[in-house]
Amino acid sequence: MSELDLAISIALGVGLAAATGFRVFLPMLIVSLAAYTGHFPLSEGFAWLGTPSALIMLSVAAILEMLAYYIPGLDNLLDSLATPAAFLAGTVVAAAAMGDLPPIVKWTTAVIAGGGVAGLMQGVSAVLRANSTVLTGGLGNSVIATAENTGAVLVSLLALVAPLLALLVVIGFCWAAVRLLRKLLSRAPPPKA
Repeated sequence: MSELDLAISIALGVGLAAATGFRVFLPMLIVSLAAYTGHFPLSEGFAWLGTPSALIMLSVAAILEMLAYYIPGLDNLLDSLATPAAFLAGTVVAAAAMGDLPPIVKWTTAVIAGGGVAGLMQGVSAVLRANSTVLTGGLGNSVIATAENTGAVLVSLLALVAPLLALLVVIGFCWAAVRLLRKLLSRAPPPKA
């Protein structure tokens, strides 16, 4: 595997993993559909993602997940469940995308970069939704849900079509996320003793 192929493989995995931070099942559905139609080769051990049963299961899960985030209160509950699920989904989808890398490189990169970026994206989304819930009584959360759905689709498709560009977008998201978190945390009142 050439250095360029290695970089593209890692960028593809990290891009798809970042998308799972917005929605757990939607990027996996897109990967499943691309694999099923022959547009995306899966690495060894992940052929199950390209099967009709995986496609059906992920379709149902993605639709339910997207709709559930439009229900105030339920969306905040889902965030508490989605954070560890995003880390796991990000790790799996990153590993599935990283082709013929040696297992130690594939899984280390998938866990650290894939799971890490998915967890960061999900964490930022949860913080934004929590702030929106406080400020708007949950009525503004549908805007965040729509942005997350759109982000999951766009980042997933971009990762499949232009992985290196997707990686740059993900780096931009991470930079913006860290800045936003710092700003939100600096405004928080100090804990009472």
